[in-house]
Amino acid sequence: MRKFTDYESMVMLDLTEDERVRLTERFNSVVSEFAVLDDIDVSGVLPLVSVLDLQNVLREDVAEKVISRNELLKNAPEQNDGYFMVPATMD
Repeated sequence: MRKFTDYESMVMLDLTEDERVRLTERFNSVVSEFAVLDDIDVSGVLPLVSVLDLQNVLREDVAEKVISRNELLKNAPEQNDGYFMVPATMD
């Protein structure tokens, strides 16, 4: 396991020397905690995609009757060339 004693991973941060030392110590502590996971044998474990036991929850894709454009536009207050006319929303 690599310890971060130098600051090459933090060169883009504008930190004081004290902040760099504290962050490096905290980062090394976190890395060492996760290093415990390297010792666990997971060779027989399948990857987990979801914690929920759900299959496809989407509805069946079934074609339905489509309303014609003329039928849709017959109740429109204003229309132009087969399109709804609405007030401008931008200047």
